[in-house]
Amino acid sequence: MKFKTTPYHSDLLNDQERLAGFYNAICEYSSNKGLAYDLGCGSGILSYFLSSFFDEIISLEIDVKTAQCAKENLANFSNIQVVNSDVLEYDFEKKADLIVCEMMDTALIDEEQIPVLNHARKFLKKTGEIIPKGIINTVELVNLERDYVHWDEEGVHYELFSDAKVYSKLDFLEDINPNFEEIISVKANRDGMVNGLKITTFTKLNDDIICGPTPMLNPPLLVPLDNRSVKSNDLIIVKLKYIMGKGIESIKAEYL
Repeated sequence: MKFKTTPYHSDLLNDQERLAGFYNAICEYSSNKGLAYDLGCGSGILSYFLSSFFDEIISLEIDVKTAQCAKENLANFSNIQVVNSDVLEYDFEKKADLIVCEMMDTALIDEEQIPVLNHARKFLKKTGEIIPKGIINTVELVNLERDYVHWDEEGVHYELFSDAKVYSKLDFLEDINPNFEEIISVKANRDGMVNGLKITTFTKLNDDIICGPTPMLNPPLLVPLDNRSVKSNDLIIVKLKYIMGKGIESIKAEYL
């Protein structure tokens, strides 16, 4: 099926690993298949996947142009309703068996997924499920070339100075406080100069599928610190703070 998209959503559709992960998670969903909400449906590709399994899909998209693309892409599916609306303002009339909310970003900092899920979860049946099921966040010590928060993308260079350490896990079936603050200790694995953190998020689609990072799903985030000389096995303690949904400007990191 050919999808009409915005340039951004065209890149999303070209991320085959991301699409395959969500498709497999939807295929493996085994509970009641009455109603599904697709929150932030974009071009409608995940609603298209859901259409073979659910009696009714309500797909919400806040952007006008993107919602129009989804409406055109899914016009021939009688069990899908595309609504141009902010999830936080939508009048949910029915409780769903499944919520799909794919607005993923590293540590959920730069997307409003947590406010959206904290609101929409009230309209999920007690036996309902959410795809993705949650996330796992890891942190590593790094030496960065840039002294500002930036994404790990083509052309970005840095050196790793530790193994990855899990610093938080979120279960989307639970209410989540968007204000994150944690003291984290990370052991250096070689000598050198450290001046940053690398935050990587892995998406737990269900109990069996963990996805990412991929080009369009949770690209790692690089956060600067002051320069500090380290020796192998030094324990570096940092305080990391951010507000999920409020953007990378909310990130604060410092040594303790």
